[in-house]
Amino acid sequence: MPGADALKASLRIAGSGLEAQSTRLRIISENIANAQSTANVPGGDPYTRQTISFENTLDRASGAELVKVKDIGRDSSPFRLEQDPGNPAADAKGFVKLPNVDMLVELADLREANRSYEANLQVAKQSSDLMNQTVGLLKNI
Repeated sequence: MPGADALKASLRIAGSGLEAQSTRLRIISENIANAQSTANVPGGDPYTRQTISFENTLDRASGAELVKVKDIGRDSSPFRLEQDPGNPAADAKGFVKLPNVDMLVELADLREANRSYEANLQVAKQSSDLMNQTVGLLKNI
């Protein structure tokens, strides 16, 4: 039954997309949560923004191309410096290193990841509905 195989493959693809976007949402949330954190020691490095990359992998069981998390890395852009001599994380010159997290970038990524998650969820729902309708039709034969 080739139609059912295609529906199963679409469910696997959507599921892999849901898992990948869920991980992406977690990484973005961690970046946002740590956007203002400083080091525990004077002059130390604060939280470093995390990045995520994906890759396609072939699922041999279904023959479908699935998306997987390839790597969770660190952003190498420089930390922001802010003059705050009273801060416990300030160096000898009174500067505090702040995370290299740009809230506008994170919010845009969050919105995109959320929309991608919702799109994959909709594909999974549609595939499931089609499979249920197919089974219902086959019962009536």
